[in-house]
Amino acid sequence: MTEHYPNPLLAQTRRQFFSDCGVGVGKIALASLLANQVGGRSSGAQDATLDLPKPHFEPKVKRVIYLFMAGAPSQLDLFDYKPKLAELEGKPIPPEVVKNQRYAFIRPDSTLLGPRYKFAKHGDSGAEISSIMPHLSEIADDIAIVKSMTTDQFNHAPAQLFLNSGSPIPGRPAMGSWVTYGLGSEANDLPGFVVLSTGGGTSGGASNWTNGFLPGRYAGVPFRSQGEPILNVSNPAGLSTEQQRDSLDLIRKLNQNQYQKLNDPQIATRIDAYEMAYRMQARAPELMDLGAETKETLESYGAKPGKASFANNCLLARRLIERGVRFVNVYHKGWDHHSNVEGGLKGQCGQTDRPAAALVKDLKERGLLDDTLVIWGGEFGRTPMVESSASLGRKLGRDHHPQSYAMWLAGGGIKTGQTIGQTDELGFHITEDRVHVHDLQATILHLLGLDHKRLTYTYQGRQFRLTDVHGHLVTKLLS
Repeated sequence: MTEHYPNPLLAQTRRQFFSDCGVGVGKIALASLLANQVGGRSSGAQDATLDLPKPHFEPKVKRVIYLFMAGAPSQLDLFDYKPKLAELEGKPIPPEVVKNQRYAFIRPDSTLLGPRYKFAKHGDSGAEISSIMPHLSEIADDIAIVKSMTTDQFNHAPAQLFLNSGSPIPGRPAMGSWVTYGLGSEANDLPGFVVLSTGGGTSGGASNWTNGFLPGRYAGVPFRSQGEPILNVSNPAGLSTEQQRDSLDLIRKLNQNQYQKLNDPQIATRIDAYEMAYRMQARAPELMDLGAETKETLESYGAKPGKASFANNCLLARRLIERGVRFVNVYHKGWDHHSNVEGGLKGQCGQTDRPAAALVKDLKERGLLDDTLVIWGGEFGRTPMVESSASLGRKLGRDHHPQSYAMWLAGGGIKTGQTIGQTDELGFHITEDRVHVHDLQATILHLLGLDHKRLTYTYQGRQFRLTDVHGHLVTKLLS
């Protein structure tokens, strides 16, 4: 983390100084990394809470679970109820509304499509939530709904990258990487930034959780939700623990020799990664054993041990943050409803509504919600106009809509039981409390005790940050 200084030499990060200093300070750091040995063997359990980077100010939360709905859920059928849209269904959208707009698959003058599900008000807050999300309705007062999100991107891959990394261009560090760079991790035997995924891959791919130009130790580590969490985490047949330890010790010595010659911080990262993998061999099976949960807990999530599902991943996310993991991305693909938005939402909400609500309830019951931030949402929204195409086999769907969309948040520091933002009577343009992607990112960092303008990293002579040169706190979200 650095401040902005006119002299680029003074803008070096603390980590860069310790890595690049020519008087051996980097080697001291490496020695510290390797010092946790007993009788020439790794003890495998450093205290990750020692010497963690300090936040810029007192944080509201310690960790984040981001439930990323890849493909862009329809806000008009889930959170942003528009009676006028239902009234005008089948009629062309007024030309002045769509002036100078462009779309991926429909004409701007396409006819309107009303909400596919009924809405009702819930909780003391009176939050309007679709009938297709009955479980979320039960926790209406424990969440804050933002109906005025907006993004600069209207195609999936760049929009996903933009939300996850602050840039539509691949190669920038993911939010989880920035957070672990800024705060470190309290996990001893697990990565600080873990990625879980169901419903297929994401359009942005691994660029959604890359460390970019940050050191490799801050990269997101994908875990599988069934079987071995990481491929080849178990030893092959015939390889004893003693033999493996001997091999790792030899590799460590070779890497240490190279580090002393080249002073390359990536070598230290490689050594750290080998040791982390070794420790995870003991930790990961225990983490993945959902059978250790009570029957009541499994039923509340709809989780089934040994089966890959969004429900299992939500439960795993709770287990990960209990073990000190700082940032968990849970990706669930399948929300790209260019056709049959009604049926598509029924399928996706059937998989995700119950587990997402159960996660919030579970965290609250365990006293973890007070210092955990939970986020639910996709990369953009869907149009109020219908998408139908005989040539593409599409009917009664919705196209991409970056102008406005919705998401919800829960946890420490969030003023829950409220709905922020408004859109016009057709749900097209934002009319109140516009929240840009960079504003959301700045607010997430703020809740973690990080100033988005000061969390920077110097790369190729320029200071970079998650929010680029934009971003304002969404003060209405803060308690």
